[in-house]
Amino acid sequence: MPPTPTKERTPRAEKGHPSGDPRFQLIDRTLKRLQYQQDALIEVLHTAQEAFGFLAEDLLIYIARQLKLPLSWVYGVATFYHFFSLKPQGEHNCIVCMGTACYVKRAAEIVAALQAEFGVEAGHTTPDGKFTLLTARCLGSCGLAPVLVLDGEVLARETPESTVSKVRARLAGAAATNGHGASVAQPALQEVEAV
Repeated sequence: MPPTPTKERTPRAEKGHPSGDPRFQLIDRTLKRLQYQQDALIEVLHTAQEAFGFLAEDLLIYIARQLKLPLSWVYGVATFYHFFSLKPQGEHNCIVCMGTACYVKRAAEIVAALQAEFGVEAGHTTPDGKFTLLTARCLGSCGLAPVLVLDGEVLARETPESTVSKVRARLAGAAATNGHGASVAQPALQEVEAV
């Protein structure tokens, strides 16, 4: 009687996503740390967006499966919160608050100036992928109106002219300076901290 064939056991490569994309390991670590709890969805989505830059459909499916949640639930959360994006973002992005206090203090004019200057509609990215213009219902900084977030930096009491100037400087690759080597946005950040 011939010996029965046995499957050779080969050492398993590092456990990872079938795509081989190492960014999934960041998501997996967050999932494991939070013990795959369904109420950890928002934190997992934050990790995924930080790793990938945006939440693609296959990423939402992966997260839904890992947390054993319906895809519609994960999609609903990802589209409800302003922070999450389902489309690739530009290298630089500007989020203009359109809440009542900001709107009254010319936020719509800031958006219009950015649209005219850079040829991009709110909610979209320039064709070269350099700049994304977004709006938010409220950023919760009404005392600093009009307020915006440029590449993660909160800027207070902006005008259409100052905003266009700062975005232009970012796109040129240099932070706008006030002539003393300090960032123009620095006082705005100090004001944010003081409030």
